[in-house]
Amino acid sequence: MRQAVTATLSVWGERRFGYSSLKDSSESLLDERKLRPGLKEDSVIEEKERAEYEQEHLEAVLGRSGSPLEDTGHQTGSAEHSDPALESSAERKNSLRETSVVSGVDFTGRKGSLGALPMQRCPSLGTSPPQWIPDSQAPACMKCSSKFSFTRRRHHCRACGKVFCVVCCDLKFRLTHLGGKEGRVCVTCHSTLNSRTIRKDQKKVWFADSLFSQPGSRSANCSPTLRSTSHTPRAELAQAEVSDLEAEVVGGLSGNSKKTSPPKDLPPILTSTGVKGDYTLEEKRTESSLLEELETGLAEPLVFVLNANLLAVVKIVSYVNRRCWCVMSKGMHAVGQPEVVILLQCLPEEKRFPTDIFNHFIQIYWDAQTAGKLLNHLSHSLVSRGFLGNNEHAGFLYVRPSFQSLEGLPLPAPPFLFGLLILRAETPWAKAFPLRLMLRLGAEYRFYPCPLFSVRYREPLFGPVNNSIMRLLVDFRFYRYTLPSVQGLVVDLEARSTCIRIPKTRHPELLKALNKSNERVLALGACFNEQADSHLICVQTADGQYQTQAISIHSQPRRVTGSCFFVFSGALKASSGYLAKSSIVEDGLMVQVTMETMAELRRSLRDMKDFTVTCGKLHPAERQEYVHIQWQDEEPRFNKGIISPIDGKSMESLTNVKTHQRLEYKANGKVMRWTEVFYLQKDQHSNGPNNHIGHNRLTERLARAFCMALCQSLCLLKEDGMTKLALRVILDGQKMEFVAGSNGQRLPAPYQDCLNQSLTSVVQSNSHYQGLTACQLELIFYILEDTS
Repeated sequence: MRQAVTATLSVWGERRFGYSSLKDSSESLLDERKLRPGLKEDSVIEEKERAEYEQEHLEAVLGRSGSPLEDTGHQTGSAEHSDPALESSAERKNSLRETSVVSGVDFTGRKGSLGALPMQRCPSLGTSPPQWIPDSQAPACMKCSSKFSFTRRRHHCRACGKVFCVVCCDLKFRLTHLGGKEGRVCVTCHSTLNSRTIRKDQKKVWFADSLFSQPGSRSANCSPTLRSTSHTPRAELAQAEVSDLEAEVVGGLSGNSKKTSPPKDLPPILTSTGVKGDYTLEEKRTESSLLEELETGLAEPLVFVLNANLLAVVKIVSYVNRRCWCVMSKGMHAVGQPEVVILLQCLPEEKRFPTDIFNHFIQIYWDAQTAGKLLNHLSHSLVSRGFLGNNEHAGFLYVRPSFQSLEGLPLPAPPFLFGLLILRAETPWAKAFPLRLMLRLGAEYRFYPCPLFSVRYREPLFGPVNNSIMRLLVDFRFYRYTLPSVQGLVVDLEARSTCIRIPKTRHPELLKALNKSNERVLALGACFNEQADSHLICVQTADGQYQTQAISIHSQPRRVTGSCFFVFSGALKASSGYLAKSSIVEDGLMVQVTMETMAELRRSLRDMKDFTVTCGKLHPAERQEYVHIQWQDEEPRFNKGIISPIDGKSMESLTNVKTHQRLEYKANGKVMRWTEVFYLQKDQHSNGPNNHIGHNRLTERLARAFCMALCQSLCLLKEDGMTKLALRVILDGQKMEFVAGSNGQRLPAPYQDCLNQSLTSVVQSNSHYQGLTACQLELIFYILEDTS
């Protein structure tokens, strides 16, 4: 890792303005409240509880809707679309109103005993919204028969919909119909749901060559079709199926939920039996024994099973002279999410595993799988209070490594991100301007551009935003608008010359920002400049002022300095005697020009033409400065290190689109999931909207045909270690070529013959293919365990 040095350049500040800070996230629903005398609390609380419950369910339903495709090459946001669950939920609710009879109270008006009657638990308990029993029909607790009063409050169970006192309804459980969030449940429902989870958690370990429910008992779920006798197993690590761990292990995942008590047990551990491809599931190991193994410096890290398709790899490493936990995910790729690595500096005499990170991994996996919420470079995720033992820990800022050293770290296959722990006071910058926060962390720990490790219980690097120029460019209260950015745009600051470089392929992105900007002001965020040897940073002093400094690579001269943003302002008057003025403000560049120059600048940007602004007096007595805007043919580099599963071909700088419509095919306990498509021709994804739509339709049909052709052979494919597969499609006029492969090799002939027949018929019958330009695509698929 390259060390960094910092230097103060100038100080910029403005007068303090009154501005309220961000409010902390609200506490979880249905906590005990102190009632004021004289309120009609029964009807008010019932109405509020019902509204809160409906809001929870609506958020859960809406959280599952997302756009079919997200362009990660261009890093554009996904658009929302309707979800059929919105329609079906109303139908289910009406059906329940007509037929539900719950614990002695039906909805025809007849009332029975409200005591502890035996309850019939339907199979949909926790998976579909319950019938909500009105407060007026529940004068007493439906469990212990205690009468409700001013001090003994009513509480609705989110699983069965009944009304209980706080003693009988004080537990939490993750409910499917709430989108996986925790909801208050009664003790009876908690017991039922918990036992159902335990029954579902019959431990089954999938080895590389077969399925075992216990050592020595072979499962016969797999169909023998298309078995290749010449293809030997390649899996190095088998996926172990345990259903979602119990609520005490994986509870408290939602960023808005309450912090649960520490887990009593660690997740199961996947261990090798010594035979290649043969693994067992080890449970109930004490933390002390596992820590002792890690302390001895074992070569192999511990592998924890978080769910059937997600593992957490843990090791204690020595990184840049710091003793750190290295916690790495394994399985995120299958839901389109880059793997995540957390380097957490160990506390002195630490005797507990950082299990909160396991919980957060499960939440990231859930968000990616169900809602298509993916983490990328400089994105963030938030956590509940009490994370890693401190209420000030707010979540993680995710970065791609650049100049940092990765020596000695167990790393996943690309793509992957490092998570940097952030504090609640730093959250506004993580949301609005993450590059500033990343570079400020680099200055704090003297690593360029930022450290890859996290430190707990540190002091926040930023406080109130009142005195920052960003307060004028970003809505820090509601985030209705932020500083727009263009992928690949960088700023080079040199002596008396500044160059703003914009990739030509990003012209549509710049036009969007230009159209939304004010005619008098043009402000854009820049990307981290990897070609520069230093970068402007912003430091907040003890008195709240924002100060400009620079961070640079240790022992290297500063020639080119990067900037985090630039602002062109048309406020300069022609009578000022200046052509234009340029100055450094915080970690960015401000250029003041006349309105005539601003109009010319905007025209040049729309026409994708280079432009130069001369800064200085009309009659200069000294050398003038220049600000150049240049359009570059060079594409920003992305998808570094990603290779094709077919033949190892590099996918670097090729546009890829994530698929969020969750195209899945299930058979024999396995699921095949299509996750993304790569465009092998660089200009292929921008050949006009009609051509783009036609390619999308064709791509989806090909993906469906691929899954249908192989769905009966998923067990055999996974036995042979082929869990990540790719389909390469080359269409050029009358030429059609399909190649499928995994682990750097083509699929065996029986699979390939079956695919050729199925895929050729799709192309020939697809009317949308007629008139399309030539295309070269590569579709990526994963085989997972079916946990439904």
